[in-house]
Amino acid sequence: MTGASALVLFGCSSLRHVLFHSAAWDLGIFDQAVYLISQGQSPISSFLGFHILGDHAAIIFYPLALLYKIYPTVYWLLLVQAIALASGALFTNLIARQTGLTTRQAIAIAVVYLLYPLVFNVNLYDFHPEVIALPALLGAILAARLAKFGWFCFTIFLVLGCKVVLSLTVAAMGVWLLVFEKRRLCGAIAVLSGIVWFAIATKVIIPFFGGEAASVTRHISRYSYLGNSFAEIVQNLLFNPNLVLGKIFSLDTLEYLALLFAPVIWGIAPRYLLPLIGAIPTLMLNILADASQQRNLVHQYSLPILPFLLVVVIQTLAAGQGWIQKPRKIILWSLVAFFALGKYGYFWTIYLDSLDTWQATRQAIAQVQTQGGVYTTAEIATHLAHRPQIEFTDANSPQADLTKFEYILLNARHPGWLSNRDFAINLINQLKNTKQFQLSYQQDDVYLFVKNSSVRDKTS
Repeated sequence: MTGASALVLFGCSSLRHVLFHSAAWDLGIFDQAVYLISQGQSPISSFLGFHILGDHAAIIFYPLALLYKIYPTVYWLLLVQAIALASGALFTNLIARQTGLTTRQAIAIAVVYLLYPLVFNVNLYDFHPEVIALPALLGAILAARLAKFGWFCFTIFLVLGCKVVLSLTVAAMGVWLLVFEKRRLCGAIAVLSGIVWFAIATKVIIPFFGGEAASVTRHISRYSYLGNSFAEIVQNLLFNPNLVLGKIFSLDTLEYLALLFAPVIWGIAPRYLLPLIGAIPTLMLNILADASQQRNLVHQYSLPILPFLLVVVIQTLAAGQGWIQKPRKIILWSLVAFFALGKYGYFWTIYLDSLDTWQATRQAIAQVQTQGGVYTTAEIATHLAHRPQIEFTDANSPQADLTKFEYILLNARHPGWLSNRDFAINLINQLKNTKQFQLSYQQDDVYLFVKNSSVRDKTS
C-alpha cells in the first residue's frame, strides 16, 4: 500500500511538472540550489538573491545533492517527496500497533494517513523539505516509545535539518515526551536540541548566509503587525496579547481548525488531546500569520501538525473511544474527506489550461543549450533551473538589465504567475526592436530570444 501510494504521488507531481504547472517558487529555488551543490558551486539562489542556507537553514539539501551526482534532474526531488509522504503510513501503522490497536485497526489508521487531504495536496505543490520531516516526526515518536535512543536522535536531527521553524516543533514534542509520556531522556534531548538549533539557525546561519533579506523579508514579513524582529514579536506576544487575540478568536481560525480536524473528527476525544502539545508552535504560527495560505490543507505549513493529530486518534481508538471504531467505517469517512478536500480535480481543469502551447514550449526549451542566464516565466523556470542565473517574469518588478541573460523565453498566451499578457507582449515588442537580442524561435505565442554574440562577448 505504501509503495503503490509512493508511485501514485510521484506520478501526479511529475505530471503536474510536465504540464508546466510547477513553479519557480518553490520548486525552482530548491532544484537550482541542489544542482549547484552537486556541481561544487555555491548554492546562491538567483530567485532569492542569497545562499540557500539563508532561507530556512535547511542543511538537508546537501545530502539530497548526492542524488544529483548520479544524474541531475528535478525528478529526484519529486521522488524523494513521494517516498517520504508515503512512508509516513508505515510509521503510523507501527505506532498504532505499538499502542495496542488490532492489525485491522492499524491498517485503517495507515489508510487514514494516506487519505488525509493534506498528504495528497502538498505533493502537488512543488517540493518542500519539510515533507521529509513528516515521517521523521512519526519515527521519532515511535523511537521514543520503544526506547530506541539512537534512532530517536537520528530522526530528531533529520527534522531539524529540514527547516529551522521545525525546531520549535521538536522542542514542543520534547515537552510532551518529557512531562506526559515520561520519556525523560528523549524528551530532554528534543527540548534542548530544538532550542539550541533555533538559536543557532536564527542568530548565526540565516543572518550570515542570507543577511537582512532572509531574516526579515522571508521569515518575519507575515507577522509584521507583531514587530520587525524575533525579539519584538516575542515581546508583543507576552506583553501585548490584544494584538493576537483577534486572530485566535476569528472565523478564519475556526474555519482552519474545522479543515484540520474534519478528516479525523470521529477519532478525537478531549481527554486524549495531550499529543497536540507538539503541534502548538505550528498551529499558532499558522493562525497568527497574515498569509491565508498557512491556513488550508493545500500548502505545506500544516504538515508538522499531522503526526500529533494521528497520535491523538490512535490513543482514542486504543482506549475504545471515538465515534467510529470499525475499520471499514473509518476508511469510508477518510474517503469522503479526501473526495471533498483533495485537489485531484486540478488534473482535468487548471492543469490543462496551457496545453495549447505545451509542444511549442517544449521545443523552445530544447533550444536552450548552454548554461547561460535565462529570463522566463515562473512555470517554465522549473525546467531550466540547472544554471547559476535564472529569474522569472514579474509584472510588478520588471527586469532592469536584460543583457545579463543569454536567453529570454516568454509565453504571451500564458504569461505565468505574477505576470500578465500586456507585460509579456510589451516585453516581446521591446526585444524585437532591440539589437541586443534576436528572435530564435516563435510558435503558438511562445517566443525565445537569444542574446547576439557581440553583446554576449561584451558582457561575459
